[in-house]
Amino acid sequence: MDPVERAIGLTCALVDIDSTTGREVEAGRYVSALLTGLGYHVTEQPVADGRFNVFAHLGATPRVVFSTHYDCVPPFFPSRRERGLIVGRGACDAKGILAAQIAAAEKLRAAGHRDLGLLFLVGEERGSEGARLANARPPAGVEYLINGEPTDNRQGLATRGSLRVRLSASGRAAHSSFPELGISAIDKLLDALMVVRGVDLPEDPELGRTHYSVGLIEGGVAPNVVSPSASAELVFRTVGDGAEVIRALDVVRGIVDIETVVDIPAVRMYTEPGFETAVFPFTTDVPLLTNWGRPILMGPGSIHVAHTDHEHLAIDELAAAIDLYAALAIRLLSS
Repeated sequence: MDPVERAIGLTCALVDIDSTTGREVEAGRYVSALLTGLGYHVTEQPVADGRFNVFAHLGATPRVVFSTHYDCVPPFFPSRRERGLIVGRGACDAKGILAAQIAAAEKLRAAGHRDLGLLFLVGEERGSEGARLANARPPAGVEYLINGEPTDNRQGLATRGSLRVRLSASGRAAHSSFPELGISAIDKLLDALMVVRGVDLPEDPELGRTHYSVGLIEGGVAPNVVSPSASAELVFRTVGDGAEVIRALDVVRGIVDIETVVDIPAVRMYTEPGFETAVFPFTTDVPLLTNWGRPILMGPGSIHVAHTDHEHLAIDELAAAIDLYAALAIRLLSS
């Protein structure tokens, strides 16, 4: 079968498996069995709850390792092909990338290269727990990590970090007909969020200004009860040290408690000459894989459709990624 058709088939097969973060077991077994069947030495790195990373190599010390993640954001929806696209959850983030990397590795193996590895991770979408574990178990001799995320097949010069913060407010319950007898935690939380909107956040000449979104809000017990507790989770897309953002939030500490949930730093990466480059505002596993060689970020697909209800990957872009990955690895292996 043509390598591109194989990659299309693998992408669709993986998209059809629900591997929403926390539910990666079935997809992991599929990838592990596939690589074992192709003759790779496969190690399953246990992470939590039966989930595992998949690390595969060809027996030689891998100098170049392809890597991406196989968990996805919710909600799951299966694959379909239409108008030259593979549509489905994870099509570009990052199951099509995984398929392209395996196809590139097979192309390189057919050309006689064996000093390659493949590292496929769980948990990237919710704190990168798979990457954290893998970083404690690097093989000796790895020189380059080619990490895959949807970058429109461009190499990443830099990516933002991700700082997830929980703001928690405490109040006192009371009957809503006598609000003066209680303290509304929801009101306190809303006051804090309004202050945060006006806080000056760090900037960087290359990555721009830190921005954030309020992703979750919880609070209260009933409509007719003054709320005794409330919380919100915010994600800051950082351009430097997350501690600078935390210091900027000190202004609301008298209103709410502040808890750091996840802090992944911004990172600048190695780029190989001759490939198109760009700066990206999202966060990857790269900052947590520091023991896996010099990082390079590149993959097919657009971040603009990742996490959406029309996530897709153009088949032409998938095919191009196979050749780009192979060409990049050959360049690195010959350096």
